[in-house]
Amino acid sequence: MGALMVIFSLQTKQRRKPTDSVEDELELSAVRHRPEGLEQLEAQTRFSRKELQILYRGFKNECPSGVVNEETFKDIYAQFFPQGDASTYAHFLFNAFDNDHNGSVSFEDFVMGLSILLRGTVQEKLIWAFNLYDINKDGYITKEEMLDIMKAIYDMMGKCTYPVLKEETPRQHVEVFFQKMDKNKDGVVTIDEFIDCCQNDENIMRSMHLFENVL
Repeated sequence: MGALMVIFSLQTKQRRKPTDSVEDELELSAVRHRPEGLEQLEAQTRFSRKELQILYRGFKNECPSGVVNEETFKDIYAQFFPQGDASTYAHFLFNAFDNDHNGSVSFEDFVMGLSILLRGTVQEKLIWAFNLYDINKDGYITKEEMLDIMKAIYDMMGKCTYPVLKEETPRQHVEVFFQKMDKNKDGVVTIDEFIDCCQNDENIMRSMHLFENVL
């Protein structure tokens, strides 16, 4: 089971032994990076203790050390998009999950991001999306950054896109999106411009689903 694939485990009704919670706590102390206690993570996320246990089992299967580096993350993500090249998008996604920018994603990083993406409010999801597009983390999205993300998504989708996209398609889409978002025409998009535009433009919100579908 891939680390991202564990989200589908939340839809299953697996029955566990009563001792599982004790076993999980013992397991937390056996890895190199020990996550926060399940109670604390339950308070910080929108997942139940049971869901966190299932998520942790899947994460630990792929990442026995308790953390995942970028190369491992890319290998895991590539499993879901064999028809294209997912490496560039996985790089951007890894950086968005790596909250403290230390070159690794811990279980806490993973479930905090997943909680927002699966159960966060629209505004929380848009803030997370803005962070993804803001590649250099300077608080602004440039047209080049948006184009880099869009190209990475199309590269990853590969031959699954129909009809087959022309090479200039990502740039054309970015031109439209950026023109709408950059309201004061200063060449960059702030988080306020990004959220306001996305929330008030049905076409952009529908297009954002492309982003959601590749998580």
